[in-house]
Amino acid sequence: MLTAIVLIDTEPNKIPEVADKVVNLKGVSEVYSVTGKADLVAMVRVRSHEELADVIADGISKVAGVVRTETLIAFRAYSSVDLDQAFALGLE
Repeated sequence: MLTAIVLIDTEPNKIPEVADKVVNLKGVSEVYSVTGKADLVAMVRVRSHEELADVIADGISKVAGVVRTETLIAFRAYSSVDLDQAFALGLE
């Protein structure tokens, strides 16, 4: 499982609309409206780098109202929650 944190800058009056569209893209698990450098933060969880390109370059970046994205790719997760187990449900 690959995890990317995508910082999204939007047109100022389009934040809710962009968030609604982005959260419905396959591979996007959640979207947060935040303070600071970016307007939105999207969590992307996929199985391959090709899927990252599909979700980010061909998906998030093309949503109307998105001005710019910056992608952070996670190397290692430090968490008390086992996300791999949660995402593996029903795959057997």
